[in-house]
Amino acid sequence: MAEIQPMIAPQEDGSSVAPETTQETPEPIPITEQEVGEYREQDRFLPIANVSRIMKQSVPSTAKIAKDAKECVQECVSEFISFITSEAAEKCQIEKRKTIGGEDILYAMATLGFENYAETLKIHLAKLRQHQAGSSSHPHAGHGDDA
Repeated sequence: MAEIQPMIAPQEDGSSVAPETTQETPEPIPITEQEVGEYREQDRFLPIANVSRIMKQSVPSTAKIAKDAKECVQECVSEFISFITSEAAEKCQIEKRKTIGGEDILYAMATLGFENYAETLKIHLAKLRQHQAGSSSHPHAGHGDDA
């Protein structure tokens, strides 16, 4: 079979330049249900103890939470985190960046219809950055070291 060669456009000065090619980022291959099943549950979900602790903080101390309720919430929050992170990662990939930042998460949340949560998290992100800026100027601040 004959190989197709790119056309070279002549320039005003008589030289030839190959046309620019635009490379689109390939779509990530979706993970199949079978591949998901191959991962261990502990690798896919947040630890049940953490989920349980957060849930208990939201109900009266006398309330009990059934195991299946904890497991359901565990799966839901883990899926939610993956959903948001995937959208943020896609934005970073388009922008040719490797690190997902707080703004990327906020962007993803707004893009996916979670604007109400994103607004609240903007405040928390600003407070976190403010705290980190204060901590970086005082290397031992917040670490329990009085030395």
